Amino acid sequence: MLRRNARLESRREVLRQLSAATALLALPALAGAGQKITPRPATDFTLTVEGKPGQTQSLSALRGQVVMLNFWATWCGPCRQEMPLLDAMAHEFAPRGFTLLGVNVEAADAKLKPFLKKVKLGFPILRDFDNKVAHAYNVQAMPTTLLIDRRGQWRWQHRAYLPGDEAQYLEMVRALLAEAP
Repeated sequence: MLRRNARLESRREVLRQLSAATALLALPALAGAGQKITPRPATDFTLTVEGKPGQTQSLSALRGQVVMLNFWATWCGPCRQEMPLLDAMAHEFAPRGFTLLGVNVEAADAKLKPFLKKVKLGFPILRDFDNKVAHAYNVQAMPTTLLIDRRGQWRWQHRAYLPGDEAQYLEMVRALLAEAP
């Protein structure tokens, strides 16, 4: 009986250690760490601009600009939390050749329109109704933020958002804006 209890306790300890190790491995993903990626051509797309009937925006039309794509949804608390910070960033860097595009991934707009009416953002919100653009960029978390350089190369991505992550956004935007066109 003592031997059986010792084995059971040993198994429990192994499970505790595995759980702790798994949690530690997950921390970078949960913290929303940004990462530089091997530059590759950004996938072009054309999406409808929310609130502007008949107007579309393509990524290729922004060649020569540093472009931030921010994939988000109204049900995502961190997405809503970072919106005012993104809006300030868009306003600050626009004169230097920076464009921010919010890409909403929700199929229905029942919550989007009231949200946008309340928040009043100064950057365009594009509608990815069928998530084709989100799939093309392998979006796996909300929000996901990508940076594309002036030559149309996808250079950086950031998954999730925690307060303070905007410092990484600013660092990368400034670095890309400083590069020669």
